[in-house]
Amino acid sequence: MQDNPIKIAISLGANLGNAAETIREAAARLESSGVRHCRLSSLIRTAPVDCAPGTPDFLNAALTGEWSGSPEDLLRLCQDLEVAAGRPRQHGINQSRPLDLDIILFGGTVLRTPELTIPHPRARRRRFVLEPLAEIAPDWCFPEDGMPIKRILKDLKG
Repeated sequence: MQDNPIKIAISLGANLGNAAETIREAAARLESSGVRHCRLSSLIRTAPVDCAPGTPDFLNAALTGEWSGSPEDLLRLCQDLEVAAGRPRQHGINQSRPLDLDIILFGGTVLRTPELTIPHPRARRRRFVLEPLAEIAPDWCFPEDGMPIKRILKDLKG
């Protein structure tokens, strides 16, 4: 555990079951599991990206908070919450899911391991990540270049 909590951002998504309820429950469980000062964005409905034809729309949100553990501890928590929501631990990418939690930012950390990449490698190209995150943390920056979320979103829209 770290003495000083780190500001974190997590993307939440779901397109199976009661997605809105699942996302809200995941946010509550993140908070009850050690993420302090949680702030959840509005839910937005988005078309699937890079998924098979006929995939249902997703609900997406972003959550910010503070975490005193390691990035790997947070990853394990997110994976455990996905499994608890009904997502198989071993799953393909770009498939429908009852819950998907991705660590987008972990303070100023840049991490590249086989298990975890921070910042999330595709976050800057995905409106469904940036729009809800810009709602609650528009001035937070990506550590590689110091670019604020609101600017990345504006450039992506342009």
